[in-house]
Amino acid sequence: MSGHSKWNNIKRKKEKTDGQRAKIFTKIGREIAVAVKEGGADPNNNSRLKDLIAKAKANNVPNDNIDRCIKKAAGGGSGSDYETIFYEGYGPCGVAVIVETLTDNRNRTAGDVRHYFDKFGGNLGQLGCVSFLFSRKGMIVMPNEGKDEETLMEDVFEAGADDFNVEDDVVEVFTDPTQLSAVRSALENKGYSFESVEENYIPSTYTAIEDPDLVIKMQRLLEALEDNDDVQNVWHNWDAPEEEDED
Repeated sequence: MSGHSKWNNIKRKKEKTDGQRAKIFTKIGREIAVAVKEGGADPNNNSRLKDLIAKAKANNVPNDNIDRCIKKAAGGGSGSDYETIFYEGYGPCGVAVIVETLTDNRNRTAGDVRHYFDKFGGNLGQLGCVSFLFSRKGMIVMPNEGKDEETLMEDVFEAGADDFNVEDDVVEVFTDPTQLSAVRSALENKGYSFESVEENYIPSTYTAIEDPDLVIKMQRLLEALEDNDDVQNVWHNWDAPEEEDED
């Protein structure tokens, strides 16, 4: 796979202020709590928890925070009342947007998500209105450690992956979602480290926005969604302009 890199968006998310990092910690902590409730506190026997621990570490969540979250959930703390709800809609110029939430109050979350779409020139639709434009894939992002492509290709396909893409500083590995943990484990056994291990929705087509005012609205829609504590992931097919590096 080549072309647009989901990791470019992830990297921008990781360059956050302290307040925004705290939100990331909260969201990952919520996911960990639910994973512990569903599959137990031992990551060796809970592949979802193991993947989330890797995700937390990639986002610089301190080990102490991770341990506390696991122990709290294992001891009957928060997490049992959360449910995953997906929302689909259109941003400005018909950009397709999928929103994954983890919430203990679906009325609050639905109201917030609808408000963001309305406020920034989009509209919330029914489930299925845009998901057909995406393919659900497991995605593993690894640091590009300079291995030659032939060795990398052999390792990736031996691990059971479907495809891979080499960027300047990372390698993106694509899998069937059901094989994500197995592929991650196989690559881990081969000595690879990870920046991100999670399911993603990969767009089949992209939509450009030419009007500068609508570009701003689209940016603000995504920012509002990502800043909401109930929102875990946002996927879209916006052909966003490259961000310039600040001096």
